[in-house]
Amino acid sequence: MIFRPILAGAALRDRLLAGVGATVGIALTGVLAAVLAGQGSLPLLVAPIGASAVLVFAVPASPLAQPWPVIGGNMLSALWGLLVVQCVPEPVAAAALAVGGAIVVMSLLRCLHPPGGAVALGVVLAAGHLPNGWRYPWLPVGIDSALLVFGAMLFHRLSRRAYPHRPAAAAPAPSPFAAEDMDAALAEMHESFDIARADLDALLAAAARHAAIRRERSARSSPRR
Repeated sequence: MIFRPILAGAALRDRLLAGVGATVGIALTGVLAAVLAGQGSLPLLVAPIGASAVLVFAVPASPLAQPWPVIGGNMLSALWGLLVVQCVPEPVAAAALAVGGAIVVMSLLRCLHPPGGAVALGVVLAAGHLPNGWRYPWLPVGIDSALLVFGAMLFHRLSRRAYPHRPAAAAPAPSPFAAEDMDAALAEMHESFDIARADLDALLAAAARHAAIRRERSARSSPRR
């Protein structure tokens, strides 16, 4: 099989659709950002917005791809990077503190977004050559992020997906797991998973329902003695 998805539930059609969405989203973001900033047709894009596009179009259900993480994560990371540049003159130390600090800031403000690390690093690497200076977190980073989110909302609506993501309500089913069981299991694994807790609960409920159906079918098809 040529296409072997590394994401659970991914299908080739969804990946192709994500590629189309990212193409349209980046194109519209670049054009509209330039028009709104009064720069005509000149693209006004920051490189990390491409990574944001991967998230919002390829994994729109991810907590990391929701509107606040995209907009807040990118803008706050840019602002943090500017603060680090002002306080730390040594480039390597500034780069390290910019990325590490951006993770902490985004985590505390509930807007963790992987491209934010690239935004913060880019600010340090381009220190002294950034367009707009202290306006950089708003223009172009903020306007790019907001336009990308807006484009994603329109695209996913046309493709009949919910974005911002809303967990699907699973049909009620008896489950062997209580909420405290899930909390204990997650704490025991010492890992962070890229799935919202509500989605995880809905997935387990749906799996329990399908398991009950399978057992019922198996019991009906088993020869009676």
